Amino acid sequence: MTRWMLALILSAGLALPAFAQEAEGESEEEYQDPALLPVPAEPSAAEREAAAAAQLRGAKTQRAEGAHLRGLDKITGKTQDITLATGEAFTFGRLDIRLGECRFPQADPSSDAYAELTINDQSANKTVFAGWMLASSPAVSALDDARYDVWVISCTSS
Repeated sequence: MTRWMLALILSAGLALPAFAQEAEGESEEEYQDPALLPVPAEPSAAEREAAAAAQLRGAKTQRAEGAHLRGLDKITGKTQDITLATGEAFTFGRLDIRLGECRFPQADPSSDAYAELTINDQSANKTVFAGWMLASSPAVSALDDARYDVWVISCTSS
């Protein structure tokens, strides 16, 4: 019975091609095997490092003359606004807060502030925070202290 159906299909001219053929208007180049295409060169270590630095840098920033910070004593519930110039230190309770620098986006100065702070605990004689604090996201890099909280409000400029 299979031979009879095969003969019928062949005689009627309905035979389907055994191998795929080009469709009308399509070229052979469109069906190239991806494994045969040239592999793009890997970026060098310097190129990868430059790309990562550009991504971290983000928008262009401008250095400010100082920063406005706010400190909270969690036991008493009192807050204190602190204004520091670059390189200046301030004592808040048992913490010594030193401002390294403050930066803000050039395009929108009021949008965000990034302050480099070093905070030392005078009673334990150790550094409890060293790094950048972000005004828009204080929890990203925050001071971890049982009694005190310190966060950045904005940068100051003349």
